[in-house]
Amino acid sequence: MKITTKGRYAIHILYDLAQNKTGQPVPVKEIAERQEISVKYTEQIISILNKSGYVKSSRGFQGGYRLTKPLEEYVIGDILRLTEGSLAPVECLSAEENLCPKQHRCETILLWEKVDEAIRSVVDHVTLRDLLDWQTREAGEIAAR
Repeated sequence: MKITTKGRYAIHILYDLAQNKTGQPVPVKEIAERQEISVKYTEQIISILNKSGYVKSSRGFQGGYRLTKPLEEYVIGDILRLTEGSLAPVECLSAEENLCPKQHRCETILLWEKVDEAIRSVVDHVTLRDLLDWQTREAGEIAAR
């Protein structure tokens, strides 16, 4: 399984917005510049986030985007599923029900189920708040050196 730029950048965009302490909308151009993503691609990704209620847009001279809910409610697994689709390592685990004709005699299904479980155990238990806390802690440790 490989996370594409869309999934990674969606997390970077939300992280950028989470760092905005003013509560004011942040223009797409500023996010794109800080995250080193093209404005066009940033707009495409933020459109997905906006339609799904992760961000809210404001129009006008002071327009831009801001987060819509507490940082603890932005679960990384949910963001990745929104932008990437299934995070399952193999196709047969990506649907609600495994329809693979070999599922009952598959020698490797247990391996793939364990890989899937390991991925979910990380991404479904990390939030945007965790990412900010990790970065703050890291910055504090570096400053203390």
